Amino acid sequence: MKFLFKVSGLIDAFNGCVGQGIKWLILAAVLLSAGNAIARKAFHTGSTAFTEMQWYLFSGVFLLGAGYAFLKNVHVRIDFVSSRLSARSRSWIDIAGIVVFLAPLCLLLIQLSWPLFVKALYSGEMSSSAGGLIRWPVFLLLPLGLALLLLQSASELIKRIAFLRGLISDPLANSQEGKASPEKIQADNSPSEVR
Repeated sequence: MKFLFKVSGLIDAFNGCVGQGIKWLILAAVLLSAGNAIARKAFHTGSTAFTEMQWYLFSGVFLLGAGYAFLKNVHVRIDFVSSRLSARSRSWIDIAGIVVFLAPLCLLLIQLSWPLFVKALYSGEMSSSAGGLIRWPVFLLLPLGLALLLLQSASELIKRIAFLRGLISDPLANSQEGKASPEKIQADNSPSEVR
């Protein structure tokens, strides 16, 4: 199980770095959006390429940020239901959700979106708008974002199973301060509790 904890910690660290990088994408998207608005309103000019770049940046934020959102436990939950459940019940629901829905859906969508990216890359597909951008970078965001989400789901699965086996404390209990890595969760437990 120690090996799986290390894998989980590496996935968490990687998605954490991606999440930190996404903050810069948000800043770039906001600045580009403001610049586009000023250019359109003040100077009566606009650029299709800048507008599409804005869309690409927003797409990157949401698609690449899905794994980070799962890591930080800020994805949508029905809180008034889950708050009434025990930690073990929440973990079982998360495990079922990951195994039955999230992981298969990510795998299917990666399989379906990868050929679109490859086709756009090799054909040099461009936007249908005059002055638009090439399409392959935005097509790459979908399988890449889904892969990050799939990796994070594997990390969360490891943590939920370890919690149910009594190896670590509840990983969701740490989500109020930002979710802790398996190493931090293990460090918070006394050595006699970690097997």
